[in-house]
Amino acid sequence: MRKLLAIILFAVVAVAAVNSFAADKKFKPEKPDMEEIRKSVSDPASPYYYKRLWRKFVSNDTDMTMQDYRHFYLGYVFQEDYNPYRISEFANKIQPLYYKQSHTQAECDTIIKYAELSLADNPFDLNQMQFFIYALRTKKKFARASIWQYRLNHILEAILSTGLGKKDNPWVVISPVHEYNIVNFMGLVAVDHQELDDSIDYIIVDKVDNKTPDGYYFDVSNIIDVYNKKFKE
Repeated sequence: MRKLLAIILFAVVAVAAVNSFAADKKFKPEKPDMEEIRKSVSDPASPYYYKRLWRKFVSNDTDMTMQDYRHFYLGYVFQEDYNPYRISEFANKIQPLYYKQSHTQAECDTIIKYAELSLADNPFDLNQMQFFIYALRTKKKFARASIWQYRLNHILEAILSTGLGKKDNPWVVISPVHEYNIVNFMGLVAVDHQELDDSIDYIIVDKVDNKTPDGYYFDVSNIIDVYNKKFKE
């Protein structure tokens, strides 16, 4: 049921994000240099200094480039509050509403309230972000919904820019949930998950046609490294 919900929620962004990424002919998918990103987001003199990127993000700056979003997304692993497995207490408050096919105006107000609080606590909870956009649109707050849709599209594009989803060129993610977000975002359903060597996850999908790969590969090395340093006893 949760997989079905995720597909429905992410379907609205699929075409926009794919077309936007495909249209950016100047930027080809490339494996990120995490050491360069660490130095850049930690250097106050750098245009990619994390506090500077955060201010641009929350100010609705539509001039953020692909490199800005790559540093913003991937650079989050170097922030003190990064926890790849954290679930916000606010997200749990609206979880029962996930399973409803429609929502009242009051329920949308509740979603907006707690989704916004959840995103303030975990800015890369993409499920909450899309649920937030849905509620804003239902409440006819179209301008605000468009701002968050823009943010979500570009975060997804930043992930897609890190590789091709292939074994020798996987996508780099900072949350295990993002593996399923990307698969759902492409209109597919994950049917199995495998942990391979070299910190690679393989998500097997339910193929919709002969052109669909059997699955996609994700680099989770940053998740594992940070977890081992911060949380593993």
